[in-house]
Amino acid sequence: RMLTRTPSVVAQVFLLLSIVLVIAIAVIQINQQKILSPGLKYGIVLDAGSSRTTVYVYEWPAEKENNTGVVSQTFKCNVKGPGISSYGSSPGALAKPLDDCLNKVKERIPVHLHKNTSVYLGATAGMRLLRLQNESAANEVLASVQSYFRAQPFEFRGAQIITGPEEGVYGWITANYLMGNFLERNLWRTWVHPYRKETVGALDLGGASTQISFIPEDPEEHLNSTLQVKLYGYNYNVYTHSYQCYGRDEAEKRLLALLLQKSSASANVDNPCYPKNYNTALTMKDFFGSLCTQSLRPANYYPNQLVNFHGTGDPGLCQEMVSLLFNLTACRDREDCPFNGIHQPKVKGNFVAFSGFYYTINALNLSGQFSLDDFNSSMWFFCSQSWAQLQSMLPKFEEIYARSYCFSANFIYYLLVHGYNFSAETWPQIHFQKEVGNSSIAWSLGYMLSLTNMIPAEGKLIQLPLKPSLFAGLLVFLTATALLCLLFLVYLCVVSHQRKNIPRVEHVFIPE
Repeated sequence: RMLTRTPSVVAQVFLLLSIVLVIAIAVIQINQQKILSPGLKYGIVLDAGSSRTTVYVYEWPAEKENNTGVVSQTFKCNVKGPGISSYGSSPGALAKPLDDCLNKVKERIPVHLHKNTSVYLGATAGMRLLRLQNESAANEVLASVQSYFRAQPFEFRGAQIITGPEEGVYGWITANYLMGNFLERNLWRTWVHPYRKETVGALDLGGASTQISFIPEDPEEHLNSTLQVKLYGYNYNVYTHSYQCYGRDEAEKRLLALLLQKSSASANVDNPCYPKNYNTALTMKDFFGSLCTQSLRPANYYPNQLVNFHGTGDPGLCQEMVSLLFNLTACRDREDCPFNGIHQPKVKGNFVAFSGFYYTINALNLSGQFSLDDFNSSMWFFCSQSWAQLQSMLPKFEEIYARSYCFSANFIYYLLVHGYNFSAETWPQIHFQKEVGNSSIAWSLGYMLSLTNMIPAEGKLIQLPLKPSLFAGLLVFLTATALLCLLFLVYLCVVSHQRKNIPRVEHVFIPE
């Protein structure tokens, strides 16, 4: 009896152990899946503006979110020298300044990822103007950029001249993306679309063009002038307009051309927007060489002839001259048409003003949000300073920028108030800022986001504690052991039951 009980106990123990082990292995295998991210992916965007080129490096998790990468800026480098449109006559000279930044970029991105890192170059208004002025020169510059990047270890995706509306919309995407208006993390740390969050409008001021982009009060009403943008599964109808020749540098060239036109002496010209006692000599080509000032060229135009400009630091007269850069009569009092005959819905909501807007405001010692009165008094004070006073006032002093801040401030005032129709009430809704976190507000990030929409999402790699073959083998072995134990126990039960049913023979001992 003792002998049959021992195998039964052993079989029961084995059965229980097998079942426990099968459950334990299955639970561990399912719950301990270690989700390995396929790592980071990188993208490089060159913002080839009219006055300079900036290289941005972006990174995002390779498995991505909602088919649009959660992208962040990891590095930024300003290429020395002017914008690429200045190399129209010597496209080969582009390589050297680019090298300095690209060598730094190569250090930032792991070497094994170089060949899978895409590079995009987007050129803006400077190249748009060059293409209008001299198409073959513009093509040569782009060809020079392409041959430069073909020799780099990255995957070059082309150099293109983006349109004004694209530049406006990409800037709008960047501003809203960085402010968390498209995505936010919920309690479970997953990305979700924010509930009832309003988007912000974007105001961008470059060297050759300026852009305004926002969602109008009633997008249906303005369908002809809005672009549809799809991001994170949502559609947005964005009004955007780009004003060519209304960038800071081109607008100033137009001002200098007007001042020369109105001056009686062609060699010495007073400039009310330059600081008092500031003098500079510019060649006629410096300001008449652009397509934006071509129509203002005098009959006796000599590209190398020098013109002496003398600063008078007169804020009132400066503002008067700046007003001449805007054609406010073209609209003939039509509503939704502020200047140059261009249709624009009424401005609505908060706006972020970046690039040239930010740098000028910063020079006036203002930041963030402030009233229109504060802006006007700071501008008046700044424009009344002499050249010597300005040198001690500005934290970072560079002649080419310092002499022009007064003009820029008046131009911004005119553009925002008389151009876009911001009033004393709506002006405080404009936030002047350069970046959010460590990411610059620039069209390049929006461009990158739109392009990463085309990169297929990569699946998450799942690493299991046990290899599938070992896991399957163990399951088969333990299940077989459990079944054998079960069969053995059933056999013991049957044998034991049969023994109980054998009739007992009573031995009666009869005493003799």
